[in-house]
Amino acid sequence: MIDEELRAGRKALRTVPGGLLLGPTGARLWADYVEAAPGFIGRFDFIHKVNIPLLFTITVNGLDCKMETASADWYPSQLRLAYTDDRIGYIETKFITWEDCAVSCQTWTNRSDGEQLLRAAVPPGFRACGDAGLQGGIDIPFYSFDIDVCLVASEPKLLSDGLSLQPGETITFIVAAAFGIRSLDGIEALMSRATRFIQKPASLEETASVQQAEYQRWFDAAPRFKSSDPVLDKTWTYRWFLLRHNMADPRYGLLQHPLFYEGRSHKKGKRPFSKGGWEFSKLINLSVPLHLTDARWHHDPAPSLGALRNMQARPAENGMYCCLMADERMHSFANYIGWAAYRLFLVHRDENAIVEALPGLKAQISSWREVYGNERDGLMTEYRHTRTGKEYQPSYWYFHDYPRNPKDPDTYTHVKRVDRTVYHYLNTLGVARLCEAVGDPESVKYLQLAERIKNDVLEKMWDETSAFFYDLHNQTDEKALVKNIVGFYPAWAEMLDERHDGLIAHLLDPKQFATACPYPTVSADSVAYSKEGGWFGFFPKGRNGCMWNGPTWPYTNAITLDALARESKRRGNAYNEAFARGLKEYSFLHFQNRDLNRPGLVEHYNSDTGEPLSDEQEYNHSYYIDLIVSHVAGLSVEDDGLRLEPLDIGLDYFELDHVKAAGQDIRITYGKPGLGRYPDGIEAGYKLYLNGRPVYASASLAAAALPTNQ
Repeated sequence: MIDEELRAGRKALRTVPGGLLLGPTGARLWADYVEAAPGFIGRFDFIHKVNIPLLFTITVNGLDCKMETASADWYPSQLRLAYTDDRIGYIETKFITWEDCAVSCQTWTNRSDGEQLLRAAVPPGFRACGDAGLQGGIDIPFYSFDIDVCLVASEPKLLSDGLSLQPGETITFIVAAAFGIRSLDGIEALMSRATRFIQKPASLEETASVQQAEYQRWFDAAPRFKSSDPVLDKTWTYRWFLLRHNMADPRYGLLQHPLFYEGRSHKKGKRPFSKGGWEFSKLINLSVPLHLTDARWHHDPAPSLGALRNMQARPAENGMYCCLMADERMHSFANYIGWAAYRLFLVHRDENAIVEALPGLKAQISSWREVYGNERDGLMTEYRHTRTGKEYQPSYWYFHDYPRNPKDPDTYTHVKRVDRTVYHYLNTLGVARLCEAVGDPESVKYLQLAERIKNDVLEKMWDETSAFFYDLHNQTDEKALVKNIVGFYPAWAEMLDERHDGLIAHLLDPKQFATACPYPTVSADSVAYSKEGGWFGFFPKGRNGCMWNGPTWPYTNAITLDALARESKRRGNAYNEAFARGLKEYSFLHFQNRDLNRPGLVEHYNSDTGEPLSDEQEYNHSYYIDLIVSHVAGLSVEDDGLRLEPLDIGLDYFELDHVKAAGQDIRITYGKPGLGRYPDGIEAGYKLYLNGRPVYASASLAAAALPTNQ
């Protein structure tokens, strides 16, 4: 079970040492952090960042019960606390359900010589709701929604005069609060959701077991991977948790369909009832393709399709997909949504969904050409250095000799960007392939456009002397001779041929991109390189600010490793060992201090030491699962069948199972020849099973192509 695989002890924020993390999240409700106290004190959110400081707690003799020294045991599905002093003994299991109920099951023991009075404390304004519990609300002045709350307890006295606990006495009770949108969800429905937890007395173990089973169901519909490398295995499991933790379903305003958030942790602002700071908990169109790249392998495509539907329902006036909050349409980032959608449909084969998505995906290409294109070539000009999600990449300032104040917009140049252009190419190619799938005759037009974009990238952005791809001055096409990490994107898009064989050498050079914590966002020999993200000693975005002039980002690690794997395959497995090393280091970023018992991924890292430079835990802005499926197990789903092309990364064995794609139930196993003994179900050699039947076998990790109709 996911709980046993990822159990992590005391899991807390670096920037709020007393802020304990809570794994389970609701469709709308979740915790940024909880304090070591009974019930729910900390910072809580609903749909977006809200910073509610209190849902409910239990007081003892009228006093708040802060238990900073309580032991904590974090599980994906729940948090368990325990505390003992001369007065009381306390054990609690707390969690938030997908139906947005905050549930706390507590056991108290009176260790003193006198009576202890336990009583629930709630936000002001709550009132009795018959004999069943309390009803209240939370006003959210900066959003268009307010919140209704229904609170119940298995010991009703907790909600009124208090519950008396005599010396030596022990008692267990459950308190549950259901949260919904005012005047939309209905008080009766909220009361029903809450009361199901108190309909009969339950032990801590029973309550925890039910929550574990309900939480586990989503993971039961995910593929399984195991291998001889515990780092890969643990990272695989944690990455599925990342998706579940960041899955949401607001069903309100502009977000009517399920989706994945980029994160649920707060950046900067944690002031009560404030949305100050950056907001990860929304639809960010930059990260949606990254979510789809991994989540397409889950059996349920609803959150992936939901993200597309949310964006298609509320595009900008020019048709461009945008970031969305429940009541606000925001700006648009560069992204590869068309390509990610095509790969999603390859797995799930929903022709109706393709027909539904195509108009919006076509509009992306048209709007990009209108806003970022030009008449001379197929390259895309970026006018704001933040809009590809890689702010402060030094190429924008190359033509101004890297001024010491990069915040002045007059000191940077609009450049034709490698990343935005490669995204444009992939989006165009993806739309062409989707058109082919449904018989849309415009496929030819998009294929021709994609070919033009590709040729312009190879002709104009490639520098033969230094063997690298560069951004260009938007007017003169002069190369900005800065080796940004996006210089490897053409390899990721499989644009290269033998003329570009020198590109990967930069990725393997310790003085450039093979730093101790690979891969920095700009080459380490760049004048503007800063491993910790400052700008010539100045930190324009603060200590934890997002900077793309040196730190290592999981976002680009995923794409860079994808590029490295594809180039290794193109060149006869030339870079298998380099891919294996890079994948291992990328995997270790998912664990604090490289400790497999402390899972936690953040925005970006010091590219020399691997130190986390941010504190946004469970950050969902990269992909990993697809690297294992596509390059370790070697599975690719194509229009006309399956392709197997694994990389040998030195594993003794692996098994990828429970994959459902293109109408098939797929299992792949590998046992290194001559090993002797293998785990149950794995034999020597490389094998593919479809619907339980063996259809391909090789003595080694060999490539093969198979139609799915066999």
